[in-house]
Amino acid sequence: MLKTERAEFIRLKLDKHYPDPPIPLSHKDPYTLLVAVLLSAQCTDERVNKVTPGLFALADNPADMSKLSVEQIDNAVRSCGLSPRKAQSILGLSKIIDASFQGKVPPDMQVLETFPGVGHKTASVVMSQAFGVPSFPVDTHIHRLAQRWGLTSGKNVKQTEDDLKKLYPPELWNKLHLQIIYYGREFCSARSCDGTVCEICRTCYPNRKNPFQHHKA
Repeated sequence: MLKTERAEFIRLKLDKHYPDPPIPLSHKDPYTLLVAVLLSAQCTDERVNKVTPGLFALADNPADMSKLSVEQIDNAVRSCGLSPRKAQSILGLSKIIDASFQGKVPPDMQVLETFPGVGHKTASVVMSQAFGVPSFPVDTHIHRLAQRWGLTSGKNVKQTEDDLKKLYPPELWNKLHLQIIYYGREFCSARSCDGTVCEICRTCYPNRKNPFQHHKA
């Protein structure tokens, strides 16, 4: 298969499995999504969804969150891991949004990336899922699968993002991001598939005999 043929086969297969993929993190608006995505770093979405109801019961908007202490936020999100740093970031970005953006998360990638604890991937997820702006957030899982499937050389996550954006039109980016995540969890995780097990890996590379060695993010 040529790379373009693999890309189209993968798109069709993902559409069959996940025609309307839901956003995995529970939220009610761009602000609560931003906080949830920040908490999801090195933590499962399932764990985040168990933690955020308690946090948002204390504060679910920038003004109220700004009134909490780092310790209060830390106590609420501790089970997510890296809680002291995440708590400081949540408090810091809440104060900025409240003071400088009338309490509303700005729909601007470059501005979001200046917020404490918000990197390119987090900003991309918010732009995609909160505002519907075409983005292709690449986390470690998408980075791994795109390499297994021969869609990127995978030198780093930026290269993977650039390669995926070249293969697919912008109107598909937001959906594909979610579809790849769901497929990876169900069929092509780091443990369940080594590049030779799941249907996509076997179809794209039928002659692959050994476990695929991918570049880490």
